[in-house]
Amino acid sequence: MNYSLYSKPLLLTLQVAGLATIFVAMTGVPLAYLISRRKFWGREWLDAFCTLPLVLPPTVLGYYLIVVWGRHGWLGHWLYQVWGISLMFTWQGAVLASALVSFPLIFKSARAAFEEVDRNLENVARTLGLGEGAVFWWVSLPLALRGIVAGTMLAFARAMGEFGATLMIAGNLPGKTQTLSLAIYAAVQAGNDTLALTLVALTSSACILILVTSGKILTFSLK
Repeated sequence: MNYSLYSKPLLLTLQVAGLATIFVAMTGVPLAYLISRRKFWGREWLDAFCTLPLVLPPTVLGYYLIVVWGRHGWLGHWLYQVWGISLMFTWQGAVLASALVSFPLIFKSARAAFEEVDRNLENVARTLGLGEGAVFWWVSLPLALRGIVAGTMLAFARAMGEFGATLMIAGNLPGKTQTLSLAIYAAVQAGNDTLALTLVALTSSACILILVTSGKILTFSLK
């Protein structure tokens, strides 16, 4: 049995999903805190924009990624001309696609968690001399952490299962950009039912484990 048929897509999927989750956590959590605590013009539009990848078809998201980050895209052209870097047909492009589709999950979970935090505790911290940054790190974030962790796990699971946007920007190159979902697609297309079934079972087991764990975290946080 050629174990590389299983191990390479699995390792690449974990790498892509892990990096994408770290990126969306670093950007989504502060943005969720901002929207949950500040009222400003365009707040509702920004919230809708951050949630949009949750409802758009993955192929539409993939097209947007090509328009922006493709070699002739708005930012991709500059990236290639100045640094000689192209995200098309690379695992880095797969990270970008996975981050885009999983961002709403951690954003919405973090916003809901921050909105459940008692603002009186934040106000007390301010009266004790803490600045806004310290209030975020030492009061708001710890109190919202369980919800954020649950959202992060859901984002990781979504990143593991990303297919459409990844296929459009990263392609389906075995050993380079072929994640588990793309490997399943290729196995089905090739008529290799044994490989497809094994990869499906592997992916399903990992996602079920993540969902059960995140559910327990949410249940515990509500007690």
